[in-house]
Amino acid sequence: MYQPSDAVKMSNFGIKPSTMENSITHDTVAKYSSFNNNPTLHPLVNMLDLSLAHPRKHIKQYIGLYMIFLKEVKCGDMRYGSSYYDYEEGTLVFFAPGQVIGFDDEELYQPKGQVLVFHPDFIKGTSLGRRMNEFNFFSYQVNEALHLSDNERKTVVDCFEKIHAELQHAIDKHTKKLIVSNIELLLNYAQRYYDRQFITREIANKSILARFETLLNDYYSTENPQVNGLPSVAWCAAQLHISPNYLGDVIRKETGRSAHEYIQEKIIDTAKEKIFDPRKSVSEIAYELGFKYPQHFTRMFKQRVGQTPQSYRAQSAN
Repeated sequence: MYQPSDAVKMSNFGIKPSTMENSITHDTVAKYSSFNNNPTLHPLVNMLDLSLAHPRKHIKQYIGLYMIFLKEVKCGDMRYGSSYYDYEEGTLVFFAPGQVIGFDDEELYQPKGQVLVFHPDFIKGTSLGRRMNEFNFFSYQVNEALHLSDNERKTVVDCFEKIHAELQHAIDKHTKKLIVSNIELLLNYAQRYYDRQFITREIANKSILARFETLLNDYYSTENPQVNGLPSVAWCAAQLHISPNYLGDVIRKETGRSAHEYIQEKIIDTAKEKIFDPRKSVSEIAYELGFKYPQHFTRMFKQRVGQTPQSYRAQSAN
């Protein structure tokens, strides 16, 4: 399936690749701290009070750090491309290295809230470093922020305060272990709260599932598979205007299966219908489904159904 380049992905969110050279790059904790008028308490990790930052204009920002924002008030100072992030008072927004946020605009705004920022090097060789790929929410995009209850917000603030207190302590052999432990604790709580949010937003999630199902049905009712190939999770997520990780998490919560497994089931269901047409060879069916090579179709079919397409056709004909 066609995979969009980084430039195409950015243009999908209203960011023109040709203007990326005008963005600000935040690749060190010191640089980001200075940008927000905060002291650098540690070269690889810091807690920032965004109210200390000077009022500024909107501009695109390239992120080379991990960032966790706690928004203290309802405001509109954070966008991804042309869309505002879905947040109100007491909302967490997560960024990972390699992401681009913001847009160019002459409007002045005052940043508010707290942000925990840490360099990828800070967690290398730690249990947290080995677990970072578990925290899918760092790859969530527009309209996927974490909305906190009052009690959840208190827990998050407590984690922030413990990290800040440790940063103000003289650096010693315990500093890194304690800060990393509290970051990991914070992310574990975030996982729990996202699980809760998937439940409390059940109607919205079911809507995503229904749109996902419709998207696949529509795709296989056209000649798109023969032209573009098999639909990927990334392509489906782009069509639904959500991130691949968020789509995967929603589908797993709603169906108990991964988004990739869900797509494969749709492919096999479509294949079973086509197999009843004796005028089509298995190879023709494979190409119609979007497979480049018929043997790949046969392999998937046997894995999912327990028998080859030829055997399934012969059995169905009896």
